[in-house]
Amino acid sequence: MFYYENRLAFKERGSDILTVGEMLVDMISEEYDDTFESGAYQKFFGGSPSNIAMNVKQLGIRPLVAAAVGRDGFGTFLINQLKKAGIETDLLQQADASTSMVVVTKSRSTPIPIFYRGADQELTFSPSLRAALQCTKIVHFSCWPISIPTARSTIERVIGEARDNGVLIGFDPNYHPLIWQRGEDGIAIVKSFVGQVDIIKPSEDDAERLFGKDSPENQIEKFLELGAKLVIMTLGADGALVSNGSETLRFDTLATEVKDTTGAGDAFWSGFYTALIRGYTIRQSLHLGFAVSAYKLRFTGAVAPLQTLEEIGRLYDIQEARK
Repeated sequence: MFYYENRLAFKERGSDILTVGEMLVDMISEEYDDTFESGAYQKFFGGSPSNIAMNVKQLGIRPLVAAAVGRDGFGTFLINQLKKAGIETDLLQQADASTSMVVVTKSRSTPIPIFYRGADQELTFSPSLRAALQCTKIVHFSCWPISIPTARSTIERVIGEARDNGVLIGFDPNYHPLIWQRGEDGIAIVKSFVGQVDIIKPSEDDAERLFGKDSPENQIEKFLELGAKLVIMTLGADGALVSNGSETLRFDTLATEVKDTTGAGDAFWSGFYTALIRGYTIRQSLHLGFAVSAYKLRFTGAVAPLQTLEEIGRLYDIQEARK
């Protein structure tokens, strides 16, 4: 069980976190417009696991990224963004398909996405990926790769290798029906992964898509019944609920300025993981995760220019987050 006052013990390894899954281009409207009438869009680095890698590098820990991009200009753009951030690109694969893209409206609430799938589906399990799993402390993935059989097989092998090597496994169950192939029961597949991981962070929208409408407390119980060990449910402006199966904590939002919500969940993961690696308790790490998410909301795009973890903690005056 994940006790809130505990600090996780990690073996010393060459990297702190390995993110596996989509790396893609986010095209975000320059105007706040849920009807897609905006005439101008700006290109941003995107893809939930890859966003986390970019964020944690700024926060001060060592990430690796395993993803597939196209042999095209967008693929080159994404690879170059990682290089500029000082992140190794050895685990990136290039496929003979277009780099994947999400077109999304700039939003202060829930962004509305349109998905264009391409190279991200081609991610395969490689000897270098196996080696990376033997020298990392945390592995993280989302629903994107498990929505396609080829990449899903890769994630299944990643989970197996991670378990064999004592790696902490985080899963973002960001289910959306439009990324699944016709005829597949995406909801059942997502549920089948919940009990195989250590930590999950559904949003209220994610839970509703998976289980239907219900109270946040009941939704959390459903994840726990599927075998989840630590459930972090984000509730937008209403904060978050966290349960370890024994005790449920409530967190109020720290956001005071919301420019764009794209990537807010990824920012939480980033702060939370960084704090765990740095030796903070789970409770302290949760506070710091929500602080990083609130800080990100002040910027457009999924990857914001971040300060260090401790600087952001001081900015939000998180007293409990002092070591």
